[in-house]
Amino acid sequence: MEQYAEPTQQEFEGWEEFYSKLVDEKLDFFQSEGRLFDVIFAQQFERGFLDLLCNLADMIRVLAETGMGLKKLRNLLPHKRVMLYFVQPSTRTFLSFQNACHILGLNVSEIRSTQTSSEVKGESPEDTIRTFASYVNLIISRHSEAGFAEKMAWVLNQTERPVPVINGGSGPDQHPTQAILDIYTLEREFRNVGGLDGKKIAMVGDLRRGRTVRSLSYLMKNYKDNTLYFVSPDVFKMKDDIKNFLNKYSIPFIETDDFESIMPEVDAIYMTRIQNEYSEGPSSEAETYPEFHFKTKHLSMIQPHCAILHPLPRRYEIDVVVDKDPRAAYWRQERCGMWIRAALIAHIFRVEEEIFREFS
Repeated sequence: MEQYAEPTQQEFEGWEEFYSKLVDEKLDFFQSEGRLFDVIFAQQFERGFLDLLCNLADMIRVLAETGMGLKKLRNLLPHKRVMLYFVQPSTRTFLSFQNACHILGLNVSEIRSTQTSSEVKGESPEDTIRTFASYVNLIISRHSEAGFAEKMAWVLNQTERPVPVINGGSGPDQHPTQAILDIYTLEREFRNVGGLDGKKIAMVGDLRRGRTVRSLSYLMKNYKDNTLYFVSPDVFKMKDDIKNFLNKYSIPFIETDDFESIMPEVDAIYMTRIQNEYSEGPSSEAETYPEFHFKTKHLSMIQPHCAILHPLPRRYEIDVVVDKDPRAAYWRQERCGMWIRAALIAHIFRVEEEIFREFS
């Protein structure tokens, strides 16, 4: 990305105006030379790029199976450094990013709590991120505040060192790399049944606050003839912004609170947990909404090829016995995250062609 003059305080104060814009109006800001630079929104991904990432992830998987192939991968980026700034609890996203970086030879630093940084002394998040940018070539952020990753990218892109930012989860807002790993998982699960086009996908549980299902819904504009089923209690229904987006792109969706009625119809079931961490008041553990759980008895009700997904962690939404069924794809889904994130990082650092040459 081109170098920028040092921003003035007045320029930094333009954040609220920028943040209020429609996402489509902001996408170019997060590109450099016509390529992805920052990864903030699921809306940044188009079909051709998703297909490229899935293909690249497959190649990285194959290379990593052998010592020689893994050595070639680790020789791609040993001169680059990355910061994992994960101040919201995370297991899968953190570990998959960490291991994706290791596969590509990146040197990794990490901060898992604001209590271990100078923010505890009163340093602003903006200054903290600029400090990271002084030392690393990529920042991957996970934060409980909606819009946090976007603001960090906005700040850095106006400085003399605009290193890229990847949104690893931003409040109940977006989780774009979860969305691409979900696409990669579904693409692999459906390879023997015609691919991802023309499928019926159910999203179940806390759809109002579930950033995974929200982000995945945005990506559906890239696929043909799909129908989404939003299955949830009334209090956790999908927000209007997603439904308006689907209407804009003529993507049909059906809302229902009758989970069992749609089980025989769908090609994939995406389960989610109730997002208690975003509760505005005391949450009752008694409110488990068992009618929205996938139980062992339901295995006989779904299609032979139906893929069962879950972004994890789970609590009680899926019986553990279901894990033994070959249609339970959530553990494969978890592993897909490492490979697709490695593909994304390889693209950001422009080394994908070196991987493609191994298969030419």
